[in-house]
Amino acid sequence: MAEETRRGGAEAEGESGPGQTYMHFVIMEDLMDKLKLMDYEEGFLKGLAFKPLSRHYFAIPTNPGEQFYMFTSLSAWLINQAGKNFDQPQEYDDPNATISSILDEVRRIGAAVDFPPAKLKAGWGEHCIYVIDKLADEALRQTSFNWGRPVYPEEEMEEESAIEDDVEVTLDKAEEEMADVDEDLEEEESFLDLEGLRNLKTKDTTESTRMEEIMESTTDANEWKLEVERVVPSLKVHIRTDNKDWRTHVDLMHQHRDGIQSALTDTKGYLDKLHKEISRTLEKITSREKYINNQLEHMLQEYRGMQDNSAEMKEQYRQASGGVTERTRSLAEITEDLEKVKQEMEERGSSMTDGSPLVKIKQALQRLKTEVTQMDVRIGVVEHSLLQARLKDKNNLQKDMNEPAGQFAF
Repeated sequence: MAEETRRGGAEAEGESGPGQTYMHFVIMEDLMDKLKLMDYEEGFLKGLAFKPLSRHYFAIPTNPGEQFYMFTSLSAWLINQAGKNFDQPQEYDDPNATISSILDEVRRIGAAVDFPPAKLKAGWGEHCIYVIDKLADEALRQTSFNWGRPVYPEEEMEEESAIEDDVEVTLDKAEEEMADVDEDLEEEESFLDLEGLRNLKTKDTTESTRMEEIMESTTDANEWKLEVERVVPSLKVHIRTDNKDWRTHVDLMHQHRDGIQSALTDTKGYLDKLHKEISRTLEKITSREKYINNQLEHMLQEYRGMQDNSAEMKEQYRQASGGVTERTRSLAEITEDLEKVKQEMEERGSSMTDGSPLVKIKQALQRLKTEVTQMDVRIGVVEHSLLQARLKDKNNLQKDMNEPAGQFAF
């Protein structure tokens, strides 16, 4: 609720600002965070073998057909996550029916739909993002999702492990070795009585004592050289390289640059080869298309001529069917009158079995003759009318046929 309030305030403040044009990019990034919280990679993408969506997938037009199918599929998945039963749309379903069903679900959750459904057919844009964002909010609400307090990871200092080697040692071991060397030197100094020699130098110069013997060291030179050779390798100090050092980063950058250049050389060759093959294939397709068009040109002309003839025949049939309908209606009226006459004749024929009203029979016969005569007259009038109509149609047809010739002669 706080997020919607913040977003609504931001939209209200930016209605007149230039940043409002790019507001749907921000909403799309928030939508991706919500989908990741719902683990859509495993629940949605893995089941339908889709690729992961980019941060601005529905904000930028790329492939309208693919984006529309992704929009409908993702909307159906979110509706099912919210606890509703919604069929997964197929690739060849009616887009209008699918959009109408999705908008009905959006209205049921209480979201306002104040835009035409045709805005969603493109599969991208702020309206598509709005629909999916509302469905994602409803799905999170139905799953009782709550935001927790942020947990910041503690950075652990990398412990440097000492490498025990006969040749390479750490600084502490080097200091210990140096202390041992100092102790050896002190022992040698005490053995040589160097302190006594220093004291002899500090005596009064007035004393004229003369040393009768030259002091010589009793240390063997070969043993001294061997000791020095033994200690020298231990004095070498190995300092481990730090991964955070800028020199290490520069070396890695040079390595990556060399790798990219070598890969780019091979990739460029493959792409040039692919470009040539695609160009050659397009040329073949173009030539084949021209050949097929040339082969089918006369068939297309015949088909157009047949369509024109069919249209003319349909028009003639429509005009002829109008007269047939009128004559059929007249025939139905006559048939109805004839049925009435037959019914009356049957009634009178049944009354003829009664021999008492003979006079009435004669009168009835007289009236029947009169009615038959009138019927004959009516039939003659109808036949005369039909004949006149036919003659009139024939005359009109002859006039229509002779009229262009007459105008040409004139």
